Amino acid sequence: MSETRGLSEAVMEDSKAALQSDIPETTAWKDFLALIKVGIVNSNIITAFTGVWLALHFSGLSFLSNLDVVFYTLAGSALIMAGSCSFNNYYDRDIDHLMERTKNRPTVTGKVQPSKVLALSFGLIAAGLILLALTNMTTAILGAVGVFAYVVLYTMVFKRRFVSNTIIGSISGAMPPLIGWAAVDPGLDTIAWVLFAIMFLWQPPHFYALAMRRVEEYRAAGVPMLPVVKGFKAAKRSIMLWIICLMFVPFFLTPLGTPLVILAALLSTGWLILGIKGYKKKDDVKWATSMFVYSLNYMTILFVAMVIVTLI
Repeated sequence: MSETRGLSEAVMEDSKAALQSDIPETTAWKDFLALIKVGIVNSNIITAFTGVWLALHFSGLSFLSNLDVVFYTLAGSALIMAGSCSFNNYYDRDIDHLMERTKNRPTVTGKVQPSKVLALSFGLIAAGLILLALTNMTTAILGAVGVFAYVVLYTMVFKRRFVSNTIIGSISGAMPPLIGWAAVDPGLDTIAWVLFAIMFLWQPPHFYALAMRRVEEYRAAGVPMLPVVKGFKAAKRSIMLWIICLMFVPFFLTPLGTPLVILAALLSTGWLILGIKGYKKKDDVKWATSMFVYSLNYMTILFVAMVIVTLI
């Protein structure tokens, strides 16, 4: 493994000169946002906030009276996610130059020294766990589990070796709402686990669709994503099966009211119908793009709706 990484790093160094002309001008702030994968951090903050909000709602606690808990939870969650993503950039710097969407990351172009990225990663994770611990230890432990799942299990062990990497990565992606809930209610009510299940089941169809769109890039980087290893037919079949499994989970959200359950059912059904309608089309990439975009809307609409229904 060390020889492989050494060879890959040598190839990366040799390719830097060729990349220089394609590197867009960036500021230090933009480089930082790229390092922490701010898009992933922002999307996960939505689900973490929903966890906090619903826990306060069902516990009969005031949101304004618990702003300190909300702050520690969201800031801590953002920091551990940012640190984990930064480590992922550090670890994958030897293959990121092979993918169009990652070739301009500062860890690839050499704008940031790897040692500084590693220090930043550990610093952000440590600060985040401290903030989560200010709520309660259950929250901090869940945060640590999420970090371990992403940094060690996904990034270092599964991503480059096993086609099941996406499923393993889904563990960390499903932790934010659980962390948010635990900050208020360490006992973790059933609804907290339903939120976890929704996020866990949502991720495979979301990322398999992305992998179909970027299949040649993943192939070039040697990442065994499902479409790379087993082809588009297997990927499409898996996407549909995960969506079907996801369809049944929101029915456990009845405490949030019938309108929310109906909305969740409509969103899941719409996703399934979109997949069926385009299933036999020849343009698999176009199909994957529509499924990927729908998945983003599904997650955002559903989790925002969970907050809204408690205000009505």
